[in-house]
Amino acid sequence: MTLNATSPFMKKIQLRIETTQDGYFALQGFTAGGVAMEASSLVSALFFNYETNVYGLLANRTDLSLEVSTAELLDIFSTRYQHPFIEWHGINEESHSLLEKVSALQVYWQESTLWEHASIADDFSSLSFPIDGVDTHLLETAVQQKLMHAGLLLSDLPKLLPFFMRGGWPIEQDRQTGTVMASLRLSEPEEDSDVWLLETVLSTATTKNYWTPAIRKQSLPIVDALPTKWQEFAHDIVQQQTQIVELLSIDDIRSDIFIHETLEDLEVRTFLREDLARIQALGFDVVLPAWLKDLKQSKMRVRVSTGNVSTKKVAGLDDILTFKWQFSMNGESISPEQFKKLVDEKREFIRIGTEWFRVDANWMQEMRELMQQAEDESWTVRELLFRELPEDLSLPLEEEDADDALRDDPLFAFELQQSLKSYMEQLQEKKGLPSVPLPVSLQAELRPYQQEGFEWLIFMREQGFGACLADDMGLGKTVQLISYLLHVNETIESPMPSIIICPTSVLGNWQKELARFAPSLIVHTHYQANRAKEDTFVQLVEQEKPHVILSTYGTVSQDTEFLQEIDWTAVVLDEAQNIKNMQTLQSRSIRKLHGKHHIALTGTPVENRLSELWAIFDFIHKGYLGSFGRFNEDFILPIERDESEPHKQKLRAKIQPFLLRRTKRDPNLQLNLPDKQESHAYCPLTTEQASLYEGYILETLDQLEQLTGFQKKGRVLKMLSKLKQLCNHPALYLKEPFEDATTMLTRSTKLERIVQMAAEIVDNGEQCLIFTQYIGMGQLLQHCFSELHNVDAPFLTGAMPKQQRDRLVEAFQAGQFPIFILSLKAGGTGLNLTAANHVLHADRWWNPAVENQATDRAYRIGQTQFVQVHKFVTIGTIEEKIDKMLAQKSALSEELIQSSQWLTELADHELRDLMTLDYNIST
Repeated sequence: MTLNATSPFMKKIQLRIETTQDGYFALQGFTAGGVAMEASSLVSALFFNYETNVYGLLANRTDLSLEVSTAELLDIFSTRYQHPFIEWHGINEESHSLLEKVSALQVYWQESTLWEHASIADDFSSLSFPIDGVDTHLLETAVQQKLMHAGLLLSDLPKLLPFFMRGGWPIEQDRQTGTVMASLRLSEPEEDSDVWLLETVLSTATTKNYWTPAIRKQSLPIVDALPTKWQEFAHDIVQQQTQIVELLSIDDIRSDIFIHETLEDLEVRTFLREDLARIQALGFDVVLPAWLKDLKQSKMRVRVSTGNVSTKKVAGLDDILTFKWQFSMNGESISPEQFKKLVDEKREFIRIGTEWFRVDANWMQEMRELMQQAEDESWTVRELLFRELPEDLSLPLEEEDADDALRDDPLFAFELQQSLKSYMEQLQEKKGLPSVPLPVSLQAELRPYQQEGFEWLIFMREQGFGACLADDMGLGKTVQLISYLLHVNETIESPMPSIIICPTSVLGNWQKELARFAPSLIVHTHYQANRAKEDTFVQLVEQEKPHVILSTYGTVSQDTEFLQEIDWTAVVLDEAQNIKNMQTLQSRSIRKLHGKHHIALTGTPVENRLSELWAIFDFIHKGYLGSFGRFNEDFILPIERDESEPHKQKLRAKIQPFLLRRTKRDPNLQLNLPDKQESHAYCPLTTEQASLYEGYILETLDQLEQLTGFQKKGRVLKMLSKLKQLCNHPALYLKEPFEDATTMLTRSTKLERIVQMAAEIVDNGEQCLIFTQYIGMGQLLQHCFSELHNVDAPFLTGAMPKQQRDRLVEAFQAGQFPIFILSLKAGGTGLNLTAANHVLHADRWWNPAVENQATDRAYRIGQTQFVQVHKFVTIGTIEEKIDKMLAQKSALSEELIQSSQWLTELADHELRDLMTLDYNIST
């Protein structure tokens, strides 16, 4: 197939055309002999007559190829732009087929009859050209690209169709008629007038003056109104003006006479917002007042003074406010009555003195509604806090300066009465909150900062505010929340329980901590496969009257239909960052729950994860940060794309009253923390692990009964090792190859929790050591950190040469990597790793002295940080039972527990009790 008829002057060029992305193609040229052409030669051949692309100067190219859009592909092979002395051939079947399609579409592409076939979706989401027997996919793509390039939208098409069908297609950029240019001119109101003038004016290249018909000729047909020298262009001018009239949103304009229309402000706004861009995009000249073209949005300045009706010395959230509104522009005051009149008249262009100003009419309308609401609804301090006001309300008067005039948004400053200021400071700084005695049934002593956190949670509940407690890991969010729950239970009569929702990996921890610190609370775990649902669950709550329902994110998302019908005393999210993906079923389900108080607990710095921050705040106080779309526009884009410090400050001020975050590194807290804190992380078995565990125990215990002496001891030690590997991960027990990291996490809650905790430590800018007895576990952790978090975590084993080992230790101490995995035996002695302030024991050694030696790699002379030790224990398994036995034996001489041998001395019934799986929360 060729493009262009053969002639003796023809030059043959072969083309390779390949799709690069949707709507774009890569073109490469070859001579008739198959030699590759340079891209510059190909550009000259393709674009020699194509002014739209500046004859190919704007083409995206490499040395041997160039990229064109579908619209350009159809253009350059049209009879209008194609080189008359080049014959084009496809070098392969794909290229040949594409050239055939391009050739077949030319009969429609450059013709206004194309639009007789147009089909537009009702919602303007798509455009098609259904033509029998013709593949129009390229045509549809090309048309949309043409429209987009001109700045036109599919929603413009209803207005454009008549224009396109009467000669307006293809889109032209030059609308000059011979030597005469017809333009549309908008003129501002004369002195003492409010109306604008829109008219057709004529000009030539040799003069800068615009011609309009004399007043007596304004109503004559265009041909009769024109000067004799221009009458030969009358037909073209009539055609152009007819096209312009079809593009205007103003009704009842005649096209056979020169346009001469007076417009009100509202009509001018419509013209500027809807018609102007469309008319200019189609190549028509529009003349605007110079001041209007250069005018930036003028700022209407607003001052609002507030006072409270109450005579109390200290304002409360429910005190009613009074407002005094003050407006000014360009230094001149505008009374509230004048402002309301401007809004009612829908004025967008205002003359002050001799100058014209353009103001945002939508903003003025919002402000007018705000004033009306404040007058009609008797706003309180609480309502003021939760209003989506046009500007931050915390800016005091004395901070106003000359730079305010440069701000893009109108200033909306509140001058708060002194008592209101004190209340705002109380919310912002969390100081001077009412003291609350600790519940008498709390089995713990709170540190001073924990007491403050407990009192803050109570204060937020009493004031009706949701709360986000975001203390660093290890500062005791759990005990503060448990103290809160005890206080609520002891002081507030409520028939309904509170619900705590957490990841499965920390469910066991919550069970243990509630039992430890608040044994008086009745706790029901809503998690097992045979859990109560629907009416059965409601009956359980009515009969057993639990104070706390403990559940997981996955469970709640499955049971959301009946759980959201309950009016909970409190809804608490632990590891609240789990709802960060706000569009997931889990996140939407959680945010549907209803409680008298919503609390989010998280150890991660949510201020740095803005989508996560929005989801958490949408849970604790729905609507406070607006819709996600608005939040994305107002904060995420300016902060994450532009790193805008003013937007960061504004967001911090907005969330500060509802967020309490303390870090271990904050010297102002005077935490008086111990040098080392040890804690247990309890993890349930997965269904797969529990099944394998039970099967192995039944098989092994039967075999033990038939063994005696040395054989039995060896068999017990082997069994211990197998079970510990199974508690880590079933793949280690089954000796299976690793799957993708996400799948591996679903098979072991312990692995999931270790990876989650280590990632949180890294996010906080800290370093950690992870000890394991098993090479496979270390490699599995490396696999997960690399694939899920892009963290390269070295693994030190006994087989590592000393030189390499020393280099790794030096690099870790220098902060070059955040996670260091170590074999318990190889890393248990002789290393100085004080850069770490977290030590994670992935699996338990039966000799505490060995674990302590490993911990001391970080907790030793030279350590200046508070060290946290996390020991991971699977619930109901041999790990938990031996952990309890070690605690009991710690009072005895250390010689008894220096190795695992004491386990082999247990009687058969003791071994059976030790090995049997307890079904606490395993599934």
